[in-house]
Formats: sequence, structure tokens, C-alpha cells
Amino acid sequence: MPARDIYHEQVKTALIREGWTITDDPYVLSFGRSNLFVDLGASKLVSAEKGNQKIAVEVKSFIGKSKINDLENALGQYTLYYDILKKTEPERQLYLAITDDAFNDVFKEPIGEVLLENKRLNLIVLDRLTGGIRQWIA
Repeated sequence: MPARDIYHEQVKTALIREGWTITDDPYVLSFGRSNLFVDLGASKLVSAEKGNQKIAVEVKSFIGKSKINDLENALGQYTLYYDILKKTEPERQLYLAITDDAFNDVFKEPIGEVLLENKRLNLIVLDRLTGGIRQWIA
């Protein structure tokens, strides 16, 4: 099992504060002979008619020497998890959780903006100082 990101517990706590139930820590994706580990699985009752909303959350800190390298690695992992979830559990939505600092450093720059414009990924933006969720981008 891979090491946890430094913001893992903050993201987990923020999700719980917003009414999510953490169902898996980590969320195991079994596919073929491989097991992959998404940081968190969670669910939330939306309404009696709609039932539970399910998400999987991969937490990334973007604190490496190169933000672009961090982005490339996060996108590779996100794409792999996304494609497997589409086959195995299409009702579960995948999110990448990052801090507001990472969002400002990467996703407010042209390279990150193009990813958001093309709706390539879903983000949870964590306020690093308060520990709350600042923004959901889907």
C-alpha cells in the first residue's frame, strides 16, 4: 500500500465535515490481477429518490521540485483510476484533492486552465489553512 499524502487526513476531515461518510481508506480498485489504491472512498445521501452519491478521492500535495512533474504524475494516476472506475463502478465519481496553493500554482496557469476548460478532471480544492473545502470543480 502506498504512503499517504501529507494532506490525507485534512481532506478526510473536510469531507466528513461536509456530510460525507468515509467508506474506504484506502479505496481498493481491483482490476485483473492488479490492486490499485485510491486514497479515499466516500458516500453521501443526496435524497431519498436519488440515493447515495459515491466518490473516490486521490489526494496530491504538489510539493515536489517541479509542479509540472507533479501534475504529470497526478494526471497519469487520475486517468488510470478514472478509466478503471468507468468499467467497474461507473456511478462513482473520481476527484483529485489538492490544496488552494497547488490550485493557484498550477490550475490558474495556462497549462492547468486548459485541463479545466476541457473538463479533464474533477477537483476538490482544500483550504490548507482552515482545513475546509474551498471549492468543488466537476
